[in-house]
Amino acid sequence: MARIELDTLIAGPIDDVFAAALSPQLHLSSMKRYGETMVEEPVGGAFTEGSTVTWRARHFGIPFRLRSVVFDIDPPRRFRDRQLAGPFGALLHEHLFTSHPAGTLMRDVIDFHSPFGPLGRLVDALFMRAYMERLIRERNAALAAEFDPPGRTLSA
Repeated sequence: MARIELDTLIAGPIDDVFAAALSPQLHLSSMKRYGETMVEEPVGGAFTEGSTVTWRARHFGIPFRLRSVVFDIDPPRRFRDRQLAGPFGALLHEHLFTSHPAGTLMRDVIDFHSPFGPLGRLVDALFMRAYMERLIRERNAALAAEFDPPGRTLSA
C-alpha cells in the first residue's frame, strides 16, 4: 500500500481550519481544473459523521467516479474519509489538525493502492503516488488561501 504524509501550515485558528476542511464546496473549488462535481451530495450540504458523497472528475483524460464516506469526526482534531466505491483498490485519508503558533498544522495521511495486484503496485510506484500528492497539495493550497496569509506546505 502506498502512503503519502503531507503537512500544511495554515494561518487560521484550528476550529476554522477544521470546519473549512469539511466543506464540500471548498473541495469542489479546489478541484475545479479536473471538472470535479458532486453526483451525490452529503445530506444538508455539509460533511457530518457518516456522510457519503459521490465525486465525478476527469483524470488522465478518463472520467472517474469515487464514492466515499466521512467518519471518525473529532472536532477540531481529526476526521477520516475512505473510498466505498471507485477506481482504487483501497483509499483511506486521515486529516489531523494541531494548534501551531502560526495558526494550524494540518497533516494528511493517505493510504491507497491501485487495483490489479502487481500491475497496480507498479502504477502506484511509477506515477500514482506523485499524482495523488500533487492533488492533495492543490487542495491544501486552496484551503490555505481561505486564510490570510496563504499557507505553506511542509515536506514530511
